[in-house]
Amino acid sequence: MDTSSTAIEWILSELFRHADVMKKLQKELEHVVGQTRMVEETDLESLEYLDMVIKEGFRLHPLPHESVENCIVDGFHIPKGSRVLVNVWAIGRDPDVWHEPEKFIPERFIESTIDLRGRDFQLLPFGSGRRTCPGLLLGLTIVRLVIAQLVHCFNWELPNGMIPKNSNMTEKLGLVTARAIPLMAIPSYRLHIN
Repeated sequence: MDTSSTAIEWILSELFRHADVMKKLQKELEHVVGQTRMVEETDLESLEYLDMVIKEGFRLHPLPHESVENCIVDGFHIPKGSRVLVNVWAIGRDPDVWHEPEKFIPERFIESTIDLRGRDFQLLPFGSGRRTCPGLLLGLTIVRLVIAQLVHCFNWELPNGMIPKNSNMTEKLGLVTARAIPLMAIPSYRLHIN
């Protein structure tokens, strides 16, 4: 669950910093879901811009992986429980692969066939091949549904008049790469549910 909650926190942080992206995602949710009900899991397949936002969040803020068993990779012994780091952070910021790699631009995935599930090596948030995260489908569904619900149900502002572009995006290395300073935000309800 740490990886899902960390991914959600990073993606929300990027959405707060990019109001235009937040508004575009809210418009997609209004169009697909309406404003009289909450997002359901069956809605997720119709939310194309949400998928672009999730991919862009995973591109900029990848999650580390852990070896689940003893193994040998290219002659090197990797003990069970070792933190295995393929430098997906560098892959996601490679200017030979990504235009303006330091910017949060979900539209870069318009008409793109790049997949989150390890088929395309430009984007590997869940690993690839035999070492793909076993919780990929559950984790991806949780992240998509929670982000959709939070963006659809609420408008958000940062506390104490903080300007979103000035929010601290420093990473703290641990079991997951979380924000060094946890995200704090104030919701206000935006749906018209009876």
